[in-house]
Amino acid sequence: MEANPTLDQLQVFLAVADSGSFSAAARALNRAQSVVSYTIANLEAQLEIALFERSGARQPRLTEAGEAMLTDARRIVADLQVMRARAKSITQGLEAEVSLAISVMVPADAVVTVLREFRKKFPTVALNLNVGELGKVMDLVANGKAGIGLGGPLPRQDDSLINERIGHSFILPVATPDHPLALLGRPLTLADVREEVQLVVSDSSGITKGRDFNVLSYKTWRVSDMATKYQLVKGGLGWGGLPGSMVKDDILNGELVALKLDAYEQGEYPLYALRRVSNPPGPAGQWLIDTFRQMLSRCPSHSAITVLLGLAEKDDLREAAE
Repeated sequence: MEANPTLDQLQVFLAVADSGSFSAAARALNRAQSVVSYTIANLEAQLEIALFERSGARQPRLTEAGEAMLTDARRIVADLQVMRARAKSITQGLEAEVSLAISVMVPADAVVTVLREFRKKFPTVALNLNVGELGKVMDLVANGKAGIGLGGPLPRQDDSLINERIGHSFILPVATPDHPLALLGRPLTLADVREEVQLVVSDSSGITKGRDFNVLSYKTWRVSDMATKYQLVKGGLGWGGLPGSMVKDDILNGELVALKLDAYEQGEYPLYALRRVSNPPGPAGQWLIDTFRQMLSRCPSHSAITVLLGLAEKDDLREAAE
């Protein structure tokens, strides 16, 4: 018959190992020392190994096998404590899991900061995270694959969904410093960009099929995701609009150039929290929405970013503020 140690046996084993003696473990557990010794003897009999060296020593010492079993015992007891905490959280109304869909337009540093705090505040809540482009966030929420979505405006009206504005981001048209558009060294016109390859992300959800956003060139290369677009732009294979949070450092260190192109809509890009009407968020989900709102509402304005990146003079920012 296979060994089947009980949780009580493992807890007694840990108490003896941590306290250094059977008597100290008995006091800590509020049990008779004989009960502690009997429990350990039964555990050793089940496992068919000696956990402690008893002969010739005033205090019991872990054997090599005991040291190995100690790691397993700690893991099993810790897992049970997590299970108990999760069960307690569920009975108190806390979600067992939060499923989150985030647009690539949400700044990555904001995502990392918020999720780091989320892990500390809700250690028993599992997180299922999807990152997508364009209509994918709406699609995941509408189909029930995500409870909360964070992204841009709804590509289409859907009365089964609720969206609340929580902040903003922005998009900048960029290219490498040696790209023909960057080498012109002046504000660009539509005529300048028409014959240059523009990299464009296609919407895998199909929600925005047939609709293009900020596509100005006659020559387009379409890619499946923003990360691929970013790599191709950095590789000099074309120009395109990328989230400001993604390219800010590249522009500041000279690896990319922000193009001055008035025809490209690059103002503030509103960000929303999206959910189904029939599925209100629980405490952990609502905390995520509120915390992202606090962080994203403090993102720099488009005017401030253009000054930071040298795309506008400080006087322009002053005028924008007035």
